[in-house]
Amino acid sequence: MMPSFFARLDARARSTGSLLCVGLDPHPEMLPGADARAAHDECLRLMEATAESACAFKVNSAFFEVYGAPGWEALKQVIRAAPPEIPVILDAKRGDIASTAAAYARAAFEELGAGGLTVSPYLGADALAPFLAFEGKGVFLLCKTSNPGAGEIQSLPAPGGEPLYVYLARRALAWAGETPIGFVVGATDPEALAEVRQAAPRSWILAPGVGAQGGDLEAAVAKGVREDGLGMLVTVSRSLAAADDPAEEARRLVVGIQAARTSGRSRPRPNRLASDLVTSGCVVFGEFRLRSGEVSPIYLDLRRMASHPSLLARAAAAYLPLLGRIPFDVLAGIPYAGLPIATALALQTGKPMVYPRREVKDYGTRAPVEGQFRPGDRAVLIDDVATSGGSKVEAAERLRAAGLQVSEVVVLVDRQAGASASLDRAGLRLHAVFTLARLLDIWEAEGSVAADVVERVRAGPPPS
Repeated sequence: MMPSFFARLDARARSTGSLLCVGLDPHPEMLPGADARAAHDECLRLMEATAESACAFKVNSAFFEVYGAPGWEALKQVIRAAPPEIPVILDAKRGDIASTAAAYARAAFEELGAGGLTVSPYLGADALAPFLAFEGKGVFLLCKTSNPGAGEIQSLPAPGGEPLYVYLARRALAWAGETPIGFVVGATDPEALAEVRQAAPRSWILAPGVGAQGGDLEAAVAKGVREDGLGMLVTVSRSLAAADDPAEEARRLVVGIQAARTSGRSRPRPNRLASDLVTSGCVVFGEFRLRSGEVSPIYLDLRRMASHPSLLARAAAAYLPLLGRIPFDVLAGIPYAGLPIATALALQTGKPMVYPRREVKDYGTRAPVEGQFRPGDRAVLIDDVATSGGSKVEAAERLRAAGLQVSEVVVLVDRQAGASASLDRAGLRLHAVFTLARLLDIWEAEGSVAADVVERVRAGPPPS
């Protein structure tokens, strides 16, 4: 059984040290004759010259489709001519209603034999599902493209104020669940690369725009690679095709990419959400009396996020990749801090929200759980912080007594004070966007919290 597309990319990148994706865009004006055979021959010339340096090939379907049936056959031959160890991406930017998307997926993956495909996100999850359903294939979702007009729509503010391209990346991770998914982000916008990388730290990013479109290689790679130095394909097309010696030009690009990778990995990665928890006052440092009577040097007051709508929306969006791996029917916010987060998640996901009451009213419906649900529905508990886990266990008991199934808890911060073990004993599994240890590492690396304060927190009693 052949490894998955993204596993093949990892293997190819590690074995060659290359992140270069050779773009095969046989523009008619660059060919000796404007026909399917000339396009085919040009692509094979470039593939042969750059195979030693290429981590992947990306074939643009438009420059073959223009020649009709002969072009389609030539495209198939080009894809199948690639060495088996080099993954091939079909750049077709497909996207349509689910039944049409299924046909596009079959055409790309079965008929043409492509390993990966670029797709459009604008019809939503059901239109993406047929592409993701192809086992072992790779999907690259358009987020922030490299053309000059990309920002007109792709940079519009989404719910919470973040750019649409970041919101799309977060939503796509939730749609994909356990299935790996990649993203297209132009090398012409290094800051967009950094933002999508932060939203999708483990995904592969396809980054066109270096060369003829003017993208800065060093800046793009520094912002776009994963922490392991992989996870990014730098796509170069026209400048390679026009080079006097494409083989030498490809080798030069690989050397430049390797230098930028080393430089990028030596710099701390910003985490806007972690930093904003401090600047908004949701995390404060000093001396705070805990319920246990001990004094702690840190206090997490995430209830304050409700006063910062943009921060609340971005915090809720950070839950989405975790929720994408959990089957559930309703979101269950835990009073009180979990209620605004669950509300933001309901708005972002379209899933219904319920919540268990702390005190049941002695009038009206006297419902112990507010909101609409059906007996047997699966509820995922949503809260801000996990400390001992006691409030989560109590909430789960109320929900279960009302007929809901509850086995999963998702929080923003796990304080690592025993909640995971306590929840496990109650049949609940804890998922956290951050652990407190991870937040401390980020704050220390970014300099947003003084090193001596970080050390006091690390040495202090568990926060409450």
